[in-house]
Amino acid sequence: MLSATLELKELVRAEREASFFRLRGGYPIPLAAGVWWAGLGLAGYWLHSHLQWILLTFYCTGLIFPLAILFGRLCRVNFMADRTAVSEVIFPAMGSMLLFWPMAFAAFPAYPELEPLILAVGMSIMWPVVGWSYGRTALFTTHAVVRAVVCFALWEWLPSGRFTVLPLAVSAIYMLTVVVLLVASSKSRQPVR
Repeated sequence: MLSATLELKELVRAEREASFFRLRGGYPIPLAAGVWWAGLGLAGYWLHSHLQWILLTFYCTGLIFPLAILFGRLCRVNFMADRTAVSEVIFPAMGSMLLFWPMAFAAFPAYPELEPLILAVGMSIMWPVVGWSYGRTALFTTHAVVRAVVCFALWEWLPSGRFTVLPLAVSAIYMLTVVVLLVASSKSRQPVR
């Protein structure tokens, strides 16, 4: 029994590792999110009110995934067609991320300035699980923790930047994550089989 468990564990580890290199760490998804957050940061400068920014965010959040699919196709990283036993965890992880929305909706009428922080932290909830699916839990968890700490610090210490600097910081963290993923998943780092 113990040897079968160890064998299964090794097979799952090998599958996660292979998936990480085959899909380059799934970088089209964080790339799309980084572009989306950059757009929100720029919108914070152009829009005339926080209400407009919040409504834009609520309405356009669903654009991240189609943008990720587009980037995946352009970069030839077809994460949607990649079916493995461990890839099945991605959609439940994304679903669990949606659980922060009641907080976002509750804060909207009472304290709209809280929205950027709720969105920035709430939308990072899935990344540790995604990291597990690629065998890189520490890397993706680091993204989520750094993001939560940086966003809280900016929200607390730079109130005037909540709708501009904070989303741009999230974008920068995503872009840094993309660079780390591309380096970590390069052919030179792939283990020899």
